[in-house]
Amino acid sequence: MRGSRLCGEYELVVPQVRLACGLDEEADAVELVAEGCEDVLRFWLDLGVDGFRFDVAHGMAKDLRDPLRELGSGQVHHRIVGDGWDGDHPFWDRDDVHDILRGFRRVTGAYQPPRATVAESWAALDRRALYTRPDELHQAFNFDFLTCPWRADALRVTIDRSLALAATTGAAPSWVLSNHDDVRHASRLSLPPGTDPDEWLLTDGRTPHIDPVRSERRARAAALLLLALPGAAYVYQGDELGLPEVADLPEEVLQDPVRHRSSGARKGRDGCRLPFPWTPTGPSYGFGPGPAWLPQPASYAALCAEAQTRNPHSALSLYRGALHLRRTLLRPEASLRWSSPPQAELLDFNVGGLRCVVNFSEQPVAAPDPDEPLLVSEPLRGAEYGVGPDVAVWFSSTGGRRRTPAPVVRPPYPVA
Repeated sequence: MRGSRLCGEYELVVPQVRLACGLDEEADAVELVAEGCEDVLRFWLDLGVDGFRFDVAHGMAKDLRDPLRELGSGQVHHRIVGDGWDGDHPFWDRDDVHDILRGFRRVTGAYQPPRATVAESWAALDRRALYTRPDELHQAFNFDFLTCPWRADALRVTIDRSLALAATTGAAPSWVLSNHDDVRHASRLSLPPGTDPDEWLLTDGRTPHIDPVRSERRARAAALLLLALPGAAYVYQGDELGLPEVADLPEEVLQDPVRHRSSGARKGRDGCRLPFPWTPTGPSYGFGPGPAWLPQPASYAALCAEAQTRNPHSALSLYRGALHLRRTLLRPEASLRWSSPPQAELLDFNVGGLRCVVNFSEQPVAAPDPDEPLLVSEPLRGAEYGVGPDVAVWFSSTGGRRRTPAPVVRPPYPVA
């Protein structure tokens, strides 16, 4: 809420209309539903909300006319959908949805200052850019970045393509590592290449085994990569604590309807939806006065916000330090410039006053900048001041204090 500490998420659900009537009558009914949703938007806008996230924005329009089309066995309702249909899939990413979104944008744009709008759209990236045309929504979550493997070459291609497509509509590029539908990146990024996260969840996270040390290291490096990119960075609740996926929730506590709708073929999304841990004690680790609706693991006592606030080396301190520097160094108009070659196992780029280096190889590499780092995801060690595997480092791109070649271990955040 504007001018308030209260914040939250309100979903606007557009009912799907299927009527035993002619096309004109059905079109009139859909228009009435859209107008009703616009009235709902105005209700919340008049109360002072700053904007809206439109859930499943790619599914607001459907072609349910008889006879229903046969889609075959390969159709999915999660991950990237509608690819290859060029706006004519009966359920997903239909061209019709853009008229609805334009109506929503007219409503939010009538308020001063104009309110923010973002699409949760799982349309393919080139089609997803259409959701951010000047008369539609401001941004769309970048799920290609979320689903990209932890490889320098793959991430570079995704980053370049995302920036290029954002430029075609004038929208700010967006970046996201986790959300309420996917295995948390603190666990997902350490799964062996080719592993299906849904299959991994069905084993309660036991097969394949993931190394918790590597998982934490990659999650911290990914955070600095995310926050160094130009545009809008979205942080899913709990990512700032480095929370891993809780993959071993027992069958009897699962609540996600995906489990039931898939007849057990998918475990569901409960493992990334546990209540946020605020304190090291209490029946729900400070989330509320009573037990949580999903059982939280004992590890939440050490991972809670209160404990991490006291620890200068925690994930929370890393995020806070990065956000502080980001506000200072990342100018809104700054573009990304690569310093590393396309096939390197290293990402090295500049944005505004910030230089970010991420090592994706299995071996340490010498820090490519002679200055003292501003921020490191893990301490740099040794006389060569090497950047270890799965480590990210921020430097000032405008130059800074020269370092001395001596063994150094520094806290992973700027000391205020």
